[in-house]
Amino acid sequence: MAESVDLQLERAARAVAGADALLIAAGAGMGVDSGLPDSRGTEGFWRAYPPLAKLGLRFEEVANPAWFKRDPQLAWGFYGHRLNLYRSTEPHEGFAILRRWAEAKPGGYFVFTSNVDGQFQRAGFGESRVVECHGSIHHFQCTRVCNAGVWPATDVRVHVDESTIRATGDLPVCPACGGLARPNVLMFGDARWEERRTADQFHRYHAWLRAARGARLAVVECGAGTAVPTVRLESERVAGRHGATLVRVNLRDPQVPPGEHVGVPLGARDALAALDRLGI
Repeated sequence: MAESVDLQLERAARAVAGADALLIAAGAGMGVDSGLPDSRGTEGFWRAYPPLAKLGLRFEEVANPAWFKRDPQLAWGFYGHRLNLYRSTEPHEGFAILRRWAEAKPGGYFVFTSNVDGQFQRAGFGESRVVECHGSIHHFQCTRVCNAGVWPATDVRVHVDESTIRATGDLPVCPACGGLARPNVLMFGDARWEERRTADQFHRYHAWLRAARGARLAVVECGAGTAVPTVRLESERVAGRHGATLVRVNLRDPQVPPGEHVGVPLGARDALAALDRLGI
């Protein structure tokens, strides 16, 4: 007989409460409860971006560096719209709950996310405690091969005509060579993603994992789907290598590997609030 959600939550709460260290893993579903659009799948993406639906462009087609050469206004319209949206979005209460749990652990915590939205940093998680495995829209790089590296997009504003999802006015440029800039995000078919910033994050993350050997580790994964399973695979890898319990919070795909792992079929905000009420 299938385990009830209440029993799943109780088992998950015991695993998190008994841990000395916490790995927080997150995919796109984590941001939906903050009001970010659920653009998973072609239909979801086109609901979020009707002008791109009219052009028949799917996410994996428009999220391609070729557009910065082919049609820079369209490329920056899409990424500029996302940048503006992420800057104006407040993280939901689940982020604060996770941060409170994580900061209370004697072995500390780390965040592993495929999201490029910067929501964890906006919610107060330490910059040095986050791996953004697909990069960050809040940082830019040059579209040319130059020595600019990666720089923060703090003072850059991109104006977008939302009726067409096309950028208007000046586009971001590289401070080193004056060429067109682009987000430091790993796109589809992306051979020129500048990965040094993310590589530094991975270096700190792996050092933390080595230091956590022998500690009681729990992995709390929220909203990581199966279409691009980077986060799910990392959660399972770490849980297996460290003998940790994986708590997988996923409304659509809560399945977990065999063992003591727990799949919770709820959205991130609801699940984290329910776990918090159980006294973690």
